[in-house]
Amino acid sequence: MKVINNSTRYATVLNSGQVFTSTLEGYVHVDIIKTLTAFLDFCYIARQNVLTEDSLNALDTALERFHHYREIFRVSGVHPTGFSLPRQHSLKHYRRHIENFGAPNRLCSSITESKHITAVKKPWRQSSRYQALQQMLTINTRNDKLAAAQVDFSSRGMLEGTCLGETLQTLIRELGSNVTSDNNNNNNNNNNEQNGPDGNGEGGPDGNGEGGADLDIGHNGDEDNGSPGPVDGPPILSEVILAHKRGIVFCSICYIGDPD
Repeated sequence: MKVINNSTRYATVLNSGQVFTSTLEGYVHVDIIKTLTAFLDFCYIARQNVLTEDSLNALDTALERFHHYREIFRVSGVHPTGFSLPRQHSLKHYRRHIENFGAPNRLCSSITESKHITAVKKPWRQSSRYQALQQMLTINTRNDKLAAAQVDFSSRGMLEGTCLGETLQTLIRELGSNVTSDNNNNNNNNNNEQNGPDGNGEGGPDGNGEGGADLDIGHNGDEDNGSPGPVDGPPILSEVILAHKRGIVFCSICYIGDPD
């Protein structure tokens, strides 16, 4: 049962409850009808826009009658273990809350059911069903920490995009900087080859203004005693294939004693 708010739909439910209780006479125990009637009286009083001291006294009277007559469900065996329902327990606190916060008009007690699902039912299903209380408390603690971490990460902008996308962006930035630095190095090398290390226009590996290796000997009285360098042009893949030829096999035979 829930406390009814002041909407048209719930007003229709209350009116239907009055009609329903009158049709039960002669079919169920009279205390059951009195229990439902007391609860409806409590709902009618609690949903008023203005509550006075007399209204609060009538609210307490209706609640006492409800608690008195509902024992028929325990005595008859419908609920032999007693009553431990959060919504019915919350009825005891209505007068105190009304005095502190005002009339609870348009209030619906379904919030307790929604929190019960989140805090009890779902953790119970995730537990092993054996001594599940500690497991449920651990699950709720972890869920609270995850929710707090999500809020913190969202405020920092850490949940935008995906890990794969961020990794790709990082690689693109690093590769872009490497390509830029390689291009700058190549341009500097080309400038040095064309202008020379001292900027006098004598480029090339030997400073004679020629690119690539100085393969001619005796050019301008210079002799290239070093090994040939790279030749200008686009880079190509090369391989060396050696010609097949006969090999010489040396055999040595050692004789022990007389060969005859």
